[in-house]
Amino acid sequence: MPWLFLLLALASLAAAFKSSSPALVAVWLLVSLVLFVAWVMGLLSQRVGNSSRDISHVLDPEEMRRLREQAEARKNALGNPEGPR
Repeated sequence: MPWLFLLLALASLAAAFKSSSPALVAVWLLVSLVLFVAWVMGLLSQRVGNSSRDISHVLDPEEMRRLREQAEARKNALGNPEGPR
């Protein structure tokens, strides 16, 4: 989708160069600028969306407590004389 914004921005820039009225040139240039910014924001949005981590991998406090208890039980089963710090 962001690439569509870029194509539209280039088309409006071409329309600005072809236009003979200064008012239309200003409008087309403004439209081109807005579409270019939309293209950049779309690319940034995709990059942030792709690099964000999956929330399903986050452990809740109950799961963390259970894992700590299992680790402590394994440590005690091995006969480790050290207690918790």
